[in-house]
Parts: sequence; structure tokens; C-alpha cells
Amino acid sequence: MSNNEIKNVNEHHAVATAIEPWLSVSNGAQAVEFYKKAFGAIEVYHLESPDGAVVAKLTVDDAGFWLSGEAPEEASPTVEPAAGNGSVRMILTVADPDALFARAIDAGGLEVFPVGEEYGWRLGRLTDPYGHTWEVGRPL
Repeated sequence: MSNNEIKNVNEHHAVATAIEPWLSVSNGAQAVEFYKKAFGAIEVYHLESPDGAVVAKLTVDDAGFWLSGEAPEEASPTVEPAAGNGSVRMILTVADPDALFARAIDAGGLEVFPVGEEYGWRLGRLTDPYGHTWEVGRPL
């Protein structure tokens, strides 16, 4: 293979830099279903061990995130359900935050504050059933 062929292969398989959260949840399979129902997420990667533990990557449009069930041996504890007091909040920027926020609440999310307009955003905050806080909105 010539250097040009190698270069073309490498360019074809270029990896874009990204930061994607990895959520630790108490039940990976249930969480996957919640995020599909709440956010319209699509599962693009799924690994399940014989004991039922799940690792999955989901996307909402082009925004990706990972999740897995609790893995104490890896020091990745889950947060308490509905705690909403973690040090990280996810911002899910979408075209229609009102519709997605309502969908997430209907799927079992807990409203922290409703969608409204402040600081140049149309935004609402909710906590998912696994204790993770999501801000759903868009800039005005």
C-alpha cells in the first residue's frame, strides 16, 4: 500500500473530538427505554453481559451520551433517584423545548422548573428517574 493509500484510509476513518457524558444508572435496560421515550433517543451501541448489565450509547439528533448500570468495582456509583443534586447538569438543546420537555415529564421525568424564557434562552429543567438533571432548551 502506498503512502497516499494509507493517508486516504486514515482520513476516511477520522475521529471527531467530542465530549459525551457517561451516566451511571441503577438499571441500564430501563434507562435506555426511558431516554428513548422521554427524548426520542436512538440507541446506536448496545452491549449486554450474560448477567443483564447494559452499556449503551444513545443519541438525540447528533448529541450522544453513554450509560451503564451501576458498577461498584469501577467506582461509578449511581445517584439517588430524583435527587437532582449532582455536580453536573446536561443541557439538551433542541428546536422545540416545550414539546420535548412535556414528553420527558410524561415519560417519568420530574419537573424542577417549567419551560420559560430567561437569560436569552427558552429553557426548562427536569430530573430523570435516575437522578440526573437535564436542562431542555434553545437560545432565543
